[in-house]
Amino acid sequence: MLSWTLAAWLLLGGSTVLLLIGMPVALTFLAVNLAGAWLYMGGEVGLVQLARSSVSSVAAFALTPIPLFVLMGEVLFHTGLAHKVIEGIDRLITRVPGRLAVVAVVAGTVFSAISGSTIATTAMLGSLMLPVMLARGYHATLATGPIMAIGAVDMLIPPSALTVLLGSLSGISISKLLLGGIVPGLILAAAFIAWIILRVRLNPALAPEDTQAPKFHGWQRWHLMLAYVLPTLSIFGVVVGALAAGWATPTECAALGAFATMVLAAMYRRLSWAAIRKALMGTAAISGMILFIILGATTFAQLLSFSGASNGLVQGITGQGWSKEAIVVGMMVLLIFLGLFVDQVSMMMITLPIFMPIVNSLGIDPVWFGVMFLICMQLGLLLPPHGLLLMTMRGVAPPEVRTVQIFQAVTPYVLMSIALLAAVFFWPAIATWLPTL
Repeated sequence: MLSWTLAAWLLLGGSTVLLLIGMPVALTFLAVNLAGAWLYMGGEVGLVQLARSSVSSVAAFALTPIPLFVLMGEVLFHTGLAHKVIEGIDRLITRVPGRLAVVAVVAGTVFSAISGSTIATTAMLGSLMLPVMLARGYHATLATGPIMAIGAVDMLIPPSALTVLLGSLSGISISKLLLGGIVPGLILAAAFIAWIILRVRLNPALAPEDTQAPKFHGWQRWHLMLAYVLPTLSIFGVVVGALAAGWATPTECAALGAFATMVLAAMYRRLSWAAIRKALMGTAAISGMILFIILGATTFAQLLSFSGASNGLVQGITGQGWSKEAIVVGMMVLLIFLGLFVDQVSMMMITLPIFMPIVNSLGIDPVWFGVMFLICMQLGLLLPPHGLLLMTMRGVAPPEVRTVQIFQAVTPYVLMSIALLAAVFFWPAIATWLPTL
């Protein structure tokens, strides 16, 4: 049997190197798992056991919310209801410095409550609102920054496919993790709005007064809010209300949310066969990718445990005499560092097999730790040079918006996210209050 240190270098080091050279996540862990099973689980017998473990890892009922949460967002985008929500919020918010940027944040927060995909939210807001802001004289950094920042908040506010994935891979209660992200997500959205207003007050040239916007009064102003925004937000109420009250499991809540979304689209006569087909195809593509990744992640964790690498690393870290707080800070710093280079799923797959045994052995509150893990992943979406939302914005932004401006645009929002992470670290109730109600 090879030593656990060599096993750790081969499995963790090998997977990290393959990810950094650009190999797809699923193929990276498939290659590492095949090599590890052959070396540490007895050659051909190990490969057979690997196949059995892989099948059982994706057959778990706890993973059912992932495609249902993704379906909710896909239906809203492909039926055009999302556009009506933006228009309703746009009519309601008036006479605010940086009005269109504030509208983007509020609309993004609403979509966070009804969509499980951060990239879809950023792409839609970027394609719809960014050209309008630039045409009305908004500075590129003020136009792009809020759209990317609020897209990242999508990860914290349920329904969130990545939160379900984190819960299933880490063993943390999925329902508590979903509820734990709500308060930090809303705090972050409020901080973004406050920053936009303050920044434009200090430098009005960043966002000229919106004189071209049509003026609505009375019923015209409130009509779309009452007709589209509130009914759409009621889906969030159904999902989170049933979850918080304990009336339904996360899977049942996801099914309720997906059903409510379809009913709502049908009531507005927007549920065409073409929209359903596009929504189902998008859901199948995203869910298939996530489930394939779970397959690799679960068997990777088993290999680390079987080879002795997990136990060796845990004993090596906990035996240093560091306090629990110091170890948690070290883990968060490592996650932020990884966010510079790899995507969120890779972060989970590399770190959770090592982090969770440490969390359990030290008696750290798993929900508190899980919410901080989510904030670090949310940070990774915005960190140059490889943040997924930076790349998404680069894809939808016109050529005159330079890449360096996109990088500059997210800087204040990254700092606010780090401040939120520190606040949750020092005041765990921000994350644990709602789940413990």
